[in-house]
Amino acid sequence: MPRHTPHRSGPSQRQLRVGELIRHALSDLLIRGEIHDELITKHVITVSEVRMSPDLRLATVYVLPLGGADTEEVLAALERNRRFIRGVVARAVNLKFAPEIRFRKDESFESGERIDRLLDSLKQKP
Repeated sequence: MPRHTPHRSGPSQRQLRVGELIRHALSDLLIRGEIHDELITKHVITVSEVRMSPDLRLATVYVLPLGGADTEEVLAALERNRRFIRGVVARAVNLKFAPEIRFRKDESFESGERIDRLLDSLKQKP
């Protein structure tokens, strides 16, 4: 019988574990260059995080090309190749269902830079 913890917030351990497995599978796929799309092969793409839905049927993948250049074009190329990527991930990660994959721009680096600039500006004030 499942335990329900009413005060628990955030993803479950299983969601985190499956998200990491998918992140590693996607990173390996991008490193090996198995996606035959010129736009993807000419960029170094960082897969920073994968967030899984509670039922593990949807994976939201946060990516960013190195240097942040051509982000929208890279996201469009990943979307074009989503079916192939989903198949490779399904073979790499043993789940009952192959999760639907959505690609999103990772904005955490930009947020981190903004926070660093704010902290630096506070240090400079007398």
